[in-house]
Amino acid sequence: MLILETERLLLRRLVMDDLPDLVRLYSDPQIRRYFPEGVLTPEETREELEWFLNGHPRHPELGLWATIFKPENKFIGRCGLLPWEIDGRHEVEIAYLIDPAYQNRGLASEAASGILQYAFETLKLSRLICLIDGENIASIKTAKKIGMTFEKESRDEKGPFQLYSIEKGRAHEN
Repeated sequence: MLILETERLLLRRLVMDDLPDLVRLYSDPQIRRYFPEGVLTPEETREELEWFLNGHPRHPELGLWATIFKPENKFIGRCGLLPWEIDGRHEVEIAYLIDPAYQNRGLASEAASGILQYAFETLKLSRLICLIDGENIASIKTAKKIGMTFEKESRDEKGPFQLYSIEKGRAHEN
């Protein structure tokens, strides 16, 4: 099921046929270096995929979505919207992970911008966040490019993170 489309990307619900592509991405230590849980085994990847097949189980309008590079009709990552509770506040995060072979082309920013627009216009959300490892300069640049600003440093059970945010009224127009 198609969620949204940008100039070069299609974001659709994940399907079981995406498992080999996800396993390849999630088992790569370089790709997963900023994720607190690190690399995932094929079984852990399957469990995450099954979790998101129909959107987030408690919030089906949210979830992680297959990210397809239209010019090649190729799976290049997974992006989406994830619900969190941070310091007693319900938040929705824009999440993005793009295959390194497709990085440095503006695709993460394109995906994040499309997701931001979808979240504000279609889902009528009023605020979005990104939770980013402080050393992940590329993700910080992507968050800033779509208009997010640094809000605070924090820590949860998985470790420290920086929280970037944007309110609907201050959305950056691309």
